[in-house]
Amino acid sequence: MTTSSSLPVVVIGAGPAGLAAAAHLAVRDIDFLLLEAGTLAAAAVREWGHVRLFSTWSELTDPAAEKILAPTGWIKPDPSTYPTGADWTRSYLQPLADVLAERVRYGTVVTGVSRTGRDRIVDADREAQPFVLHLTTPRGEERLFARAIIDASGTWSTPSPAGASGLPALGEKAAADRIAYRVPDLKDPAVRSRYAGKRTAVIGSGASAFTALAALAALAQDEPGTHGVWILRRGISGSTFGGGSADQLPARGALGLAAKAAVDNGYADAVTGFRVEAIARGTDGRLVLVGEDGRRLDPVDEVIVLTGLRPDLSFLSEIRLGLDERLQAPTELAPLIDPNQHSCGTVYPHGHRELSHPEPGIYLVGMKSYGRAPTFLAMTGYEQVRSVAAALAGDLEAADRVELALPETGVCGGAGLFDDPAVEAADGTGCCAPAPVAISVGAPESSDAQDRSPNAEGCCS
Repeated sequence: MTTSSSLPVVVIGAGPAGLAAAAHLAVRDIDFLLLEAGTLAAAAVREWGHVRLFSTWSELTDPAAEKILAPTGWIKPDPSTYPTGADWTRSYLQPLADVLAERVRYGTVVTGVSRTGRDRIVDADREAQPFVLHLTTPRGEERLFARAIIDASGTWSTPSPAGASGLPALGEKAAADRIAYRVPDLKDPAVRSRYAGKRTAVIGSGASAFTALAALAALAQDEPGTHGVWILRRGISGSTFGGGSADQLPARGALGLAAKAAVDNGYADAVTGFRVEAIARGTDGRLVLVGEDGRRLDPVDEVIVLTGLRPDLSFLSEIRLGLDERLQAPTELAPLIDPNQHSCGTVYPHGHRELSHPEPGIYLVGMKSYGRAPTFLAMTGYEQVRSVAAALAGDLEAADRVELALPETGVCGGAGLFDDPAVEAADGTGCCAPAPVAISVGAPESSDAQDRSPNAEGCCS
């Protein structure tokens, strides 16, 4: 058996955090392999390419990655502008993956991780054994050995269900043909026709739901009969629509105001205190939402479920992880990111120590490290992987040093609505200037902060 010290570090996921991790490992001359399930880099980001991030370009590129890209003639985009997911992929993420070249393996799905010859209950000589990864590749099943693992696989593949219990509602799977779990791209003709002139329920209370409501309201202005039904598990209060013009992320505040305008202007109805228990299909094929309290809502044609994302931990079942029982984030990290206490800008920069587990040598980074918390920043992820790479290199001084200072207001960025002149600040400074209190429901090119569509690794996801 090859000794662990001679094996590569394996990075899972060629998204923003995974690519940054690979860049830091490369700069430190640490052997690594980067495994990506998709056929191109940032496969998840490509799925929300129509969404604009809350963060500017200045906050979306990693210093080590820039160092690697510089010799290729790469030019950093205008740091003051807000890219869409497609922009981010085209102008930064894929070029970075191309530089890493043969160290990136596409079409590779990790199906299991363990210690060689040791399941999770075996203590004897455990830490001396290398990690073993079971893979599904274009060539069939394979296994790969590693001295350490950086899991940056994100949360995009596991959206939360409509059911208020955290489990799928009764009938939810059977109605899958009429349920979506993403903010729709209404610029796509096929997607647009799915919702045009239809009655659509939007389940969720975060920025994703705001985005979908604003998009449907804009569609209703062109397509008569289009109507939204906003399903909230709680009542409407002063905080339902966010902080409005006082929000520390003004674009997020503007997005909440756009959702409020969708309701106020009659493009959507709000149904409060409704916790979905079942989704029934009527004789006409339309869907009826049934609440835990027995209420049955009027039929809808489509349902958009935007209740958050969660990490996929299934392939790590043989690894000893230390996770918070609520957030499913590393135990030491969880108090720092608790959404009941923190927003994007108040999360303290953290590194390898907060990301460590009882199983030495494995790190969950990027959005996956946040579990179910919706407060992730791309900049924070870059700091995470810088620290982890330094720790793997044995440079604990650098690993423990904080090299990130977040603005007091967090990182501003577009909710998509900052493209609407009604949302732009009077002085032209865009998102980071105060948003007007009264806005029109604008262009549906929008972003998802709270429920983490981007990255969704934009601002808060």
